[in-house]
Amino acid sequence: MAPLAGGDAAAATNNLQQQSSKQNQLISDSAQDEASGFVSRAVMGGVAAGVSKVIAAPIERVKLLLQSQDELISQGRLDRPYKGLADCFRRIYVNEGVWSFWRGTSANVLRIAPTQALNFSFKPLYNRVFGVAPDAPFSAQLASKVASGGAAGATSALVVYPLDMARTRLANDAKPASGGARQFNGLWDVFRKIYRVDGIPGLYRGIVPSLLGAMVYRGTEFGLYDFLKPIWLQGSLQSSFAATFALGYLCTVTAGLAVYPFDSTRRRMMMTSGEAKHYSGLVDAFLSIVRTGGVRALYNGAGANILRGIAGAGALSGYDAIQRMAVQTKEKIYGAQTA
Repeated sequence: MAPLAGGDAAAATNNLQQQSSKQNQLISDSAQDEASGFVSRAVMGGVAAGVSKVIAAPIERVKLLLQSQDELISQGRLDRPYKGLADCFRRIYVNEGVWSFWRGTSANVLRIAPTQALNFSFKPLYNRVFGVAPDAPFSAQLASKVASGGAAGATSALVVYPLDMARTRLANDAKPASGGARQFNGLWDVFRKIYRVDGIPGLYRGIVPSLLGAMVYRGTEFGLYDFLKPIWLQGSLQSSFAATFALGYLCTVTAGLAVYPFDSTRRRMMMTSGEAKHYSGLVDAFLSIVRTGGVRALYNGAGANILRGIAGAGALSGYDAIQRMAVQTKEKIYGAQTA
Protein backbone atom coordinates (compact mmCIF):
# COMPACT_ATOMS: atom_id res chain seq x y z
CA MET A 1 0.00 0.00 0.00
CA ALA A 2 1.44 3.36 -1.05
CA PRO A 3 2.25 5.79 1.73
CA LEU A 4 0.00 8.82 2.08
CA ALA A 5 1.21 12.10 0.66
CA GLY A 6 1.96 14.89 3.11
CA GLY A 7 -1.40 16.64 2.53
CA ASP A 8 -3.39 13.40 2.73
CA ALA A 9 -1.63 12.39 5.94
CA ALA A 10 -2.40 15.75 7.52
CA ALA A 11 -6.05 15.47 6.47
CA ALA A 12 -6.31 11.95 7.88
CA THR A 13 -4.74 13.08 11.15
CA ASN A 14 -7.15 16.01 11.30
CA ASN A 15 -10.13 13.68 10.72
CA LEU A 16 -8.97 11.36 13.50
CA GLN A 17 -8.59 14.31 15.85
CA GLN A 18 -12.09 15.55 14.99
CA GLN A 19 -13.58 12.09 15.54
CA SER A 20 -11.76 11.77 18.86
CA SER A 21 -12.96 15.23 19.88
CA LYS A 22 -16.57 14.32 19.00
CA GLN A 23 -16.34 11.07 20.99
CA ASN A 24 -14.93 12.92 24.00
CA GLN A 25 -17.69 15.52 23.71
CA LEU A 26 -20.34 12.77 23.58
CA ILE A 27 -18.86 11.16 26.70
CA SER A 28 -18.75 14.55 28.44
CA ASP A 29 -22.34 15.35 27.45
CA SER A 30 -23.47 11.93 28.67
CA ALA A 31 -21.76 12.47 32.04
CA GLN A 32 -23.28 15.95 32.34
CA ASP A 33 -26.74 14.59 31.48
CA GLU A 34 -26.33 11.86 34.11
CA ALA A 35 -25.29 14.38 36.77
CA SER A 36 -28.06 16.77 35.77
CA GLY A 37 -30.62 13.95 35.88
CA PHE A 38 -29.44 12.89 39.35
CA VAL A 39 -29.80 16.45 40.69
CA SER A 40 -33.19 17.04 39.07
CA ARG A 41 -34.54 13.74 40.44
CA ALA A 42 -33.25 14.70 43.89
CA VAL A 43 -34.91 18.12 43.81
CA MET A 44 -38.24 16.83 42.47
CA GLY A 45 -38.36 13.97 44.97
CA GLY A 46 -37.45 16.24 47.88
CA VAL A 47 -40.02 18.92 47.06
CA ALA A 48 -42.85 16.42 46.62
CA ALA A 49 -42.00 14.64 49.88
CA GLY A 50 -41.52 17.81 51.93
CA VAL A 51 -44.90 19.28 50.96
CA SER A 52 -46.74 16.02 51.60
CA LYS A 53 -45.16 15.64 55.06
CA VAL A 54 -46.21 19.12 56.17
CA ILE A 55 -49.80 18.38 55.14
CA ALA A 56 -49.84 15.01 56.91
CA ALA A 57 -47.95 16.16 60.04
CA PRO A 58 -50.92 15.92 62.48
CA ILE A 59 -51.57 12.29 61.52
CA GLU A 60 -47.84 11.60 61.70
CA ARG A 61 -47.57 12.86 65.27
CA VAL A 62 -50.65 10.94 66.43
CA LYS A 63 -49.25 7.76 64.90
CA LEU A 64 -45.93 8.18 66.73
CA LEU A 65 -47.61 8.87 70.07
CA LEU A 66 -49.87 5.82 69.76
CA GLN A 67 -46.89 3.72 68.75
CA SER A 68 -44.67 4.84 71.65
CA GLN A 69 -47.23 5.35 74.42
CA ASP A 70 -46.16 2.30 76.47
CA GLU A 71 -42.57 3.54 76.55
CA LEU A 72 -43.73 7.06 77.45
CA ILE A 73 -45.81 5.70 80.35
CA SER A 74 -42.87 3.63 81.66
CA GLN A 75 -40.70 6.77 81.57
CA GLY A 76 -43.35 8.78 83.42
CA ARG A 77 -43.92 11.15 80.50
CA LEU A 78 -47.52 10.08 79.84
CA ASP A 79 -50.06 9.70 82.64
CA ARG A 80 -52.43 7.22 80.96
CA PRO A 81 -52.78 5.36 77.64
CA TYR A 82 -54.64 6.82 74.70
CA LYS A 83 -57.99 5.18 74.03
CA GLY A 84 -57.53 5.40 70.29
CA LEU A 85 -57.02 7.72 67.36
CA ALA A 86 -59.76 10.21 68.28
CA ASP A 87 -58.71 10.37 71.95
CA CYS A 88 -55.11 11.06 70.96
CA PHE A 89 -56.19 13.91 68.66
CA ARG A 90 -58.39 15.37 71.41
CA ARG A 91 -55.77 15.23 74.16
CA ILE A 92 -53.09 16.80 71.98
CA TYR A 93 -55.43 19.67 71.13
CA VAL A 94 -56.67 20.19 74.71
CA ASN A 95 -53.30 19.84 76.46
CA GLU A 96 -50.93 21.37 73.91
CA GLY A 97 -52.89 23.44 71.39
CA VAL A 98 -53.40 23.20 67.66
CA TRP A 99 -49.84 24.09 66.61
CA SER A 100 -48.46 21.16 68.60
CA PHE A 101 -49.78 18.83 65.89
CA TRP A 102 -46.78 20.05 63.86
CA ARG A 103 -44.24 19.45 66.65
CA GLY A 104 -41.19 17.81 65.13
CA THR A 105 -42.25 18.70 61.58
CA SER A 106 -39.17 20.83 60.90
CA ALA A 107 -36.92 17.87 61.71
CA ASN A 108 -39.19 15.63 59.63
CA VAL A 109 -38.98 17.91 56.58
CA LEU A 110 -35.22 18.18 57.04
CA ARG A 111 -35.17 14.38 57.15
CA ILE A 112 -37.77 13.42 54.58
CA ALA A 113 -36.73 15.85 51.85
CA PRO A 114 -33.20 14.40 51.53
CA THR A 115 -34.54 10.90 52.22
CA GLN A 116 -36.98 10.99 49.33
CA ALA A 117 -34.51 12.90 47.19
CA LEU A 118 -31.93 10.16 47.75
CA ASN A 119 -34.55 7.44 47.23
CA PHE A 120 -35.66 8.82 43.87
CA SER A 121 -32.07 9.60 42.85
CA PHE A 122 -30.45 6.31 43.80
CA LYS A 123 -33.32 4.13 42.56
CA PRO A 124 -32.40 4.53 38.85
CA LEU A 125 -28.76 3.80 39.72
CA TYR A 126 -29.73 0.64 41.60
CA ASN A 127 -32.14 -0.23 38.76
CA ARG A 128 -29.08 -0.55 36.54
CA VAL A 129 -27.23 -2.60 39.16
CA PHE A 130 -30.13 -5.02 39.72
CA GLY A 131 -31.65 -4.64 36.26
CA VAL A 132 -32.86 -7.57 34.19
CA ALA A 133 -33.77 -7.93 30.53
CA PRO A 134 -37.23 -6.66 29.46
CA ASP A 135 -38.22 -10.19 28.47
CA ALA A 136 -37.10 -11.68 31.81
CA PRO A 137 -39.64 -13.78 33.76
CA PHE A 138 -42.18 -12.07 36.01
CA SER A 139 -40.41 -13.22 39.19
CA ALA A 140 -37.06 -11.83 38.02
CA GLN A 141 -38.56 -8.44 37.10
CA LEU A 142 -40.37 -8.15 40.44
CA ALA A 143 -37.23 -9.17 42.36
CA SER A 144 -35.25 -6.54 40.43
CA LYS A 145 -37.74 -3.79 41.35
CA VAL A 146 -37.83 -4.82 45.00
CA ALA A 147 -34.03 -5.04 45.25
CA SER A 148 -33.40 -1.62 43.66
CA GLY A 149 -36.09 0.06 45.77
CA GLY A 150 -34.85 -1.61 48.95
CA ALA A 151 -31.22 -0.69 48.34
CA ALA A 152 -32.19 2.93 47.67
CA GLY A 153 -34.25 3.03 50.87
CA ALA A 154 -31.49 1.54 53.02
CA THR A 155 -28.88 3.93 51.60
CA SER A 156 -30.96 7.02 52.32
CA ALA A 157 -32.03 5.77 55.78
CA LEU A 158 -28.40 5.36 56.82
CA VAL A 159 -27.56 8.93 55.79
CA VAL A 160 -30.41 10.74 57.59
CA TYR A 161 -30.99 8.50 60.63
CA PRO A 162 -30.05 11.08 63.31
CA LEU A 163 -32.73 13.42 61.93
CA ASP A 164 -35.27 10.61 62.15
CA MET A 165 -34.20 10.06 65.75
CA ALA A 166 -34.70 13.77 66.54
CA ARG A 167 -38.08 13.88 64.80
CA THR A 168 -39.29 10.86 66.79
CA ARG A 169 -38.20 12.29 70.14
CA LEU A 170 -39.73 15.72 69.43
CA ALA A 171 -43.04 14.27 68.24
CA ASN A 172 -43.24 12.02 71.31
CA ASP A 173 -42.40 14.86 73.70
CA ALA A 174 -46.01 15.06 74.89
CA LYS A 175 -47.11 17.71 77.36
CA PRO A 176 -49.24 16.08 80.10
CA ALA A 177 -52.51 17.57 81.28
CA SER A 178 -51.02 18.02 84.77
CA GLY A 179 -48.48 20.45 83.35
CA GLY A 180 -44.70 20.39 83.46
CA ALA A 181 -41.91 21.23 81.07
CA ARG A 182 -41.18 19.38 77.87
CA GLN A 183 -38.11 17.20 77.72
CA PHE A 184 -36.62 18.92 74.66
CA ASN A 185 -36.52 22.56 73.51
CA GLY A 186 -35.90 21.83 69.85
CA LEU A 187 -33.92 19.90 67.28
CA TRP A 188 -30.43 20.75 68.53
CA ASP A 189 -31.44 20.16 72.14
CA VAL A 190 -32.34 16.57 71.19
CA PHE A 191 -28.92 16.03 69.63
CA ARG A 192 -27.14 17.67 72.57
CA LYS A 193 -28.88 15.68 75.32
CA ILE A 194 -28.62 12.31 73.59
CA TYR A 195 -24.97 12.87 72.64
CA ARG A 196 -24.09 13.95 76.19
CA VAL A 197 -25.37 10.64 77.63
CA ASP A 198 -24.83 8.06 74.87
CA GLY A 199 -22.48 9.70 72.38
CA ILE A 200 -22.73 9.08 68.63
CA PRO A 201 -24.11 5.52 69.07
CA GLY A 202 -27.12 7.02 70.84
CA LEU A 203 -28.05 8.92 67.69
CA TYR A 204 -28.12 5.62 65.78
CA ARG A 205 -29.99 3.47 68.32
CA GLY A 206 -32.49 1.31 66.42
CA ILE A 207 -30.56 1.54 63.15
CA VAL A 208 -30.69 -2.24 62.52
CA PRO A 209 -34.51 -2.58 62.46
CA SER A 210 -34.60 0.74 60.64
CA LEU A 211 -32.39 -0.51 57.81
CA LEU A 212 -34.26 -3.81 57.62
CA GLY A 213 -37.56 -1.95 57.57
CA ALA A 214 -36.31 0.55 55.00
CA MET A 215 -35.25 -2.22 52.64
CA VAL A 216 -38.57 -4.04 52.98
CA TYR A 217 -40.65 -0.83 52.86
CA ARG A 218 -38.96 0.84 49.92
CA GLY A 219 -38.58 -2.46 48.16
CA THR A 220 -42.30 -3.15 48.52
CA GLU A 221 -43.41 0.42 47.78
CA PHE A 222 -41.16 1.09 44.79
CA GLY A 223 -41.28 -2.50 43.60
CA LEU A 224 -45.09 -2.59 43.53
CA TYR A 225 -45.34 0.93 42.13
CA ASP A 226 -42.88 0.37 39.30
CA PHE A 227 -44.38 -3.02 38.49
CA LEU A 228 -48.06 -1.99 38.61
CA LYS A 229 -47.60 1.43 37.01
CA PRO A 230 -47.44 0.23 33.37
CA ILE A 231 -50.37 -2.14 34.06
CA TRP A 232 -52.57 0.29 36.00
CA LEU A 233 -51.79 3.59 34.26
CA GLN A 234 -52.67 3.01 30.63
CA GLY A 235 -54.15 5.37 28.05
CA SER A 236 -55.73 8.49 29.52
CA LEU A 237 -54.90 7.32 33.05
CA GLN A 238 -51.20 7.99 32.41
CA SER A 239 -51.73 11.72 33.00
CA SER A 240 -54.40 11.31 35.70
CA PHE A 241 -53.23 12.55 39.10
CA ALA A 242 -56.13 10.73 40.80
CA ALA A 243 -55.16 7.38 39.24
CA THR A 244 -51.49 7.90 40.09
CA PHE A 245 -52.42 8.90 43.64
CA ALA A 246 -54.63 5.81 44.09
CA LEU A 247 -51.82 3.54 42.91
CA GLY A 248 -49.33 5.30 45.17
CA TYR A 249 -51.70 5.00 48.14
CA LEU A 250 -52.18 1.27 47.58
CA CYS A 251 -48.43 0.69 47.41
CA THR A 252 -47.64 2.92 50.40
CA VAL A 253 -50.26 1.37 52.70
CA THR A 254 -49.24 -2.17 51.71
CA ALA A 255 -45.58 -1.41 52.37
CA GLY A 256 -46.37 0.36 55.66
CA LEU A 257 -48.33 -2.57 57.08
CA ALA A 258 -45.67 -5.04 55.94
CA VAL A 259 -42.92 -3.32 57.95
CA TYR A 260 -44.95 -1.92 60.86
CA PRO A 261 -43.50 -4.34 63.48
CA PHE A 262 -40.00 -3.22 62.43
CA ASP A 263 -41.08 0.40 62.79
CA SER A 264 -42.62 -0.13 66.23
CA THR A 265 -39.46 -1.85 67.42
CA ARG A 266 -37.11 0.87 66.22
CA ARG A 267 -39.30 3.62 67.70
CA ARG A 268 -39.12 1.89 71.10
CA MET A 269 -35.34 1.67 70.79
CA MET A 270 -35.14 5.34 69.79
CA MET A 271 -37.12 6.34 72.87
CA THR A 272 -34.40 4.91 75.15
CA SER A 273 -31.54 7.01 73.73
CA GLY A 274 -30.26 9.33 76.44
CA GLU A 275 -32.32 7.44 79.06
CA ALA A 276 -31.30 5.09 81.88
CA LYS A 277 -33.05 2.07 80.33
CA HIS A 278 -31.74 0.59 77.10
CA TYR A 279 -32.77 -2.47 75.13
CA SER A 280 -29.91 -4.84 74.40
CA GLY A 281 -30.90 -5.01 70.76
CA LEU A 282 -33.58 -5.65 68.16
CA VAL A 283 -34.73 -9.00 69.60
CA ASP A 284 -34.91 -7.68 73.18
CA ALA A 285 -37.02 -4.68 72.12
CA PHE A 286 -39.31 -6.84 69.98
CA LEU A 287 -39.89 -9.41 72.74
CA SER A 288 -40.46 -6.67 75.32
CA ILE A 289 -43.25 -5.17 73.20
CA VAL A 290 -44.90 -8.58 72.76
CA ARG A 291 -44.56 -9.46 76.47
CA THR A 292 -46.17 -6.25 77.71
CA GLY A 293 -48.85 -5.71 75.07
CA GLY A 294 -49.06 -8.83 72.95
CA VAL A 295 -48.65 -9.03 69.19
CA ARG A 296 -51.31 -6.35 68.85
CA ALA A 297 -48.93 -3.83 70.47
CA LEU A 298 -46.65 -4.16 67.44
CA TYR A 299 -49.44 -2.51 65.44
CA ASN A 300 -50.29 0.37 67.81
CA GLY A 301 -51.05 3.37 65.61
CA ALA A 302 -51.47 1.29 62.46
CA GLY A 303 -54.83 2.95 61.78
CA ALA A 304 -53.16 6.35 61.81
CA ASN A 305 -50.44 4.91 59.61
CA ILE A 306 -53.03 3.99 56.96
CA LEU A 307 -54.19 7.61 56.96
CA ARG A 308 -50.56 8.69 56.95
CA GLY A 309 -50.18 6.75 53.70
CA ILE A 310 -51.76 9.78 52.05
CA ALA A 311 -48.42 11.54 52.47
CA GLY A 312 -46.49 8.70 50.86
CA ALA A 313 -48.97 8.48 48.00
CA GLY A 314 -48.73 12.24 47.57
CA ALA A 315 -44.96 11.99 47.34
CA LEU A 316 -45.08 9.27 44.66
CA SER A 317 -47.83 10.88 42.57
CA GLY A 318 -46.43 14.38 43.16
CA TYR A 319 -43.02 13.25 41.96
CA ASP A 320 -44.58 11.85 38.80
CA ALA A 321 -46.53 15.08 38.23
CA ILE A 322 -43.44 17.27 38.74
CA GLN A 323 -41.45 14.98 36.45
CA ARG A 324 -44.09 15.29 33.70
CA MET A 325 -44.10 19.08 34.04
CA ALA A 326 -40.29 19.16 33.85
CA VAL A 327 -40.31 17.05 30.67
CA GLN A 328 -43.02 19.22 29.08
CA THR A 329 -41.13 22.40 29.97
CA LYS A 330 -37.90 20.98 28.56
CA GLU A 331 -39.66 20.00 25.33
CA LYS A 332 -41.13 23.50 24.97
CA ILE A 333 -37.73 25.13 25.51
CA TYR A 334 -35.96 22.88 23.02
CA GLY A 335 -38.87 23.21 20.60
CA ALA A 336 -38.62 27.00 20.71
CA GLN A 337 -34.85 26.87 20.22
CA THR A 338 -35.06 24.62 17.14
CA ALA A 339 -38.04 26.42 15.55
